[in-house]
Amino acid sequence: MSVLRDIALTLRPGADARHGPLVPMLVALTVLTGVVDAVSYLKLGHVFVANMTGNVVFLGFALAGAGSLSIAASLLALGSFLLGALAGGWLVARHSEHRGRLLRAANVVQAALILGALVLAVAVGEPLAAGSRYTLIVLLALAMGVQNAAALRLAVPELTTTVLTRTLTGLASQAGIVGGPGSQLGRRSVAVAAMLLGALCGALLALKVSVAAAVAVATALAAAIAIAAGALSGSDAPWTRS
Repeated sequence: MSVLRDIALTLRPGADARHGPLVPMLVALTVLTGVVDAVSYLKLGHVFVANMTGNVVFLGFALAGAGSLSIAASLLALGSFLLGALAGGWLVARHSEHRGRLLRAANVVQAALILGALVLAVAVGEPLAAGSRYTLIVLLALAMGVQNAAALRLAVPELTTTVLTRTLTGLASQAGIVGGPGSQLGRRSVAVAAMLLGALCGALLALKVSVAAAVAVATALAAAIAIAAGALSGSDAPWTRS
């Protein structure tokens, strides 16, 4: 029952006084990450637009001659992600004193980039030509770079929105059963479940419907978070402070 209570508190805006509504919004961004990585891996050439650890590994495989992987796609995703993170860093510098305004600014940019990907996916249809795939990789990786830069600055524990290795490590290594301080099972479980849900939805849509359908879900999530953050950007509650 305590785990269920922790999960409910994680998803309820304002339950965490230090981070307030940032917690459920970052959970939603974790779902978004799963959606776009499902699209990119399954339909854009076995490449990730959010999980850069995977891309570095894929680049190594491609350099070794793995036939199903593309050096160009991995490099393009990595470079675009870094440019997005650079833009996100600029936004962080401009809004560093108010976390609500930072999230709003980052998600407006992110939503615009993903919307651009949606427009392209609808316009070109499927199967996607190489040029269209590469353009989608660039737009989505830019968007995820912005998201990651903002999430890094927001610094909500266990909600990086992309990386789960540390989260899963904490679940096991800090568990009370091994003498640890406690594994924060509620929030960590929510983060893992959010990524899984996003990946499942993104994969089902990309494989059974279309790339555009999956990207549309990502666009809707980014836009909804931007609107929610905008509505909260006038607050001066404790969670807004860096």
